[in-house]
This record gives sequence, C-alpha cells and structure tokens, in this order.
Amino acid sequence: MKVILVDQRHGHTRTVVLSGWLKGLLSICILGAPVAFGYFGYQFAVSQEPQEYALESALDWSEELETSADALARLKHESQAQLEALTVRLATLQARLLRMEALGERITTVAQLDSGEFDFAADPAIGGPLSDETIPYTPPAFVDAISELELQIADRAQQLDILEGLMAERQFEADISLTGRPVRQGWISSPFGRRTDPFTGQLAWHTGIDFATAAAGADIVSVAAGVVTATGDRDGYGLAVDINHGNGYVTRYGHAEKVLVDVGDIIAKGQAIALVGSSGRSTGPHVHFEVYKHGRVVDPASYIHRTIR
Repeated sequence: MKVILVDQRHGHTRTVVLSGWLKGLLSICILGAPVAFGYFGYQFAVSQEPQEYALESALDWSEELETSADALARLKHESQAQLEALTVRLATLQARLLRMEALGERITTVAQLDSGEFDFAADPAIGGPLSDETIPYTPPAFVDAISELELQIADRAQQLDILEGLMAERQFEADISLTGRPVRQGWISSPFGRRTDPFTGQLAWHTGIDFATAAAGADIVSVAAGVVTATGDRDGYGLAVDINHGNGYVTRYGHAEKVLVDVGDIIAKGQAIALVGSSGRSTGPHVHFEVYKHGRVVDPASYIHRTIR
C-alpha cells in the first residue's frame, strides 16, 4: 500500500510504501473509527436517560408530598372543628344536668318528700351478682364520656318525670281537699251549732260558720276545686253559690252581694266565686259557709283548720 504525502507550501510530494503489519493497522483504524464513534455515542445517550428519569421521579414525589401535606392540613382542621363541637356539646350537657339536679332538689324540698327518696346528687342505686364474663376496664374516650353523660341526663329526666307525677297527684289531692277559709281576710262572727238567733232571740241551730268582713265587696273564694252546681237567690241565704267537689262533698257560700260564676263552671281552689254582701237573712256584710258530706251538713271548722301533708 502506498501513501502519498503532499506539501501544500512548496508543492513537493513524498511517497511512503506501507507493507506488512503497518498496512493492516491502518486499515483497522480507518474502518473501526465509525464503529467506535457509534458505540461511544450510544453509551453516552444511554447514560443520560436515568438522569432524566430521576428528575421526573423527583418531581412526582414532590407533587405527592404537597398533596399529602394539604390533605393532612385539612384533616387537622376538620379534627379541630369536631373537637370544638364536641367540647361545646359536653359543656351544654353538663349545664343541663346541673340545672336538672338543682330543679329536682328544689322540687323534692317543696314536695317534702322523704330524705334520700330522690337524691339527685348521688348516682342511681344499682347492683346485681358478679358475672364470670368480664373484660378489663378501659378509661372512656371523649365521645364515650359524652354518651355516658347523656345517659345520666336521661336518668335524671326519668326521675323528674316520676317526681312530676307525684307532685301532680299531691296537687290534685290538695286541690280537691277542703281546706282553708272562704275569705282572704275576715273573722268568725258566728260558729257552727246552737246559737241565739239574731232576729228572734231564740236558740236555733246554725248550719254553717259566718265570716264577717269590714265592708261588702271582698272576694269569696272556693276552699277546693270543683264544679258550680247552683247559683242565685236561695231562701234564707240570699245570693248563694253551691260547688260540688266530688267524693260526696259540697260547699255553699251565702249572703253574697254579687255572683261571679255560672252553673257548670269548673272552679280552681282559691278562685273568687262571689263578693261578700248582706243579701237574704243577714245583719251585715259576711259570708255564710256550709259544708255537706254525702248530703248531710257537717261542722266546717275541721276543714277550715285542716292542713294537707
């Protein structure tokens, strides 16, 4: 193989003859150069892909971390809001329980119930045999504490319902029971029984008790709840009102100046039914008060001084 070298400056040429192993080495260099360049280019390209993939993975992880951080912040905010709502709920329930206990103790005192019958400051009395199936006690969680408080309030409410029933029953008994005087202010001017008749001067039987007042026009009140059965002029009584209280009891209020109720009216205990006057067979403003038991007149004194226990 001949290689011609040309000197561009002086125009001279020189011929070099290659033979043997030099010829083979030159051929390998000329033919192997493109292959070598291709191989190294491929390796360079391959070496760049993992870097690109690593950058994309890092960006994806960064986005996932930001999303997780936002979700955690929202969860924290929602948990805080729920905790505040539960705290307000617990405080409200505690306030209701305190009011119910105070009301229950007050009603118990007013009703004069036996001591300890309704003890709102103590837990309800419970018991029973020990069961073999038991589990270790664990402190209640916050929501469980609220549920337990709600059960306590339900128990207190049940006690108040029972107490209300007892109070209603006692109030009913007090309302229908004949007690007290037919006037708010006044004095007994003539008792029940034998007396000197003010008009004839002879001994006569007085079937009621007279309550005199300083002047006419004072309220005549019913001594018990009942139903008006008669009103109007009655011989010897003047303007009078009869009230049926049930259980065989009837009361009569005579010598009124004016009647304030009608037949059939339902009357409450202490309600004004007429005004004190001097109608009928009377010497001055007073109310003649009679009590009938199963149709027979009885002494009103025992009912006037009676006290409901």
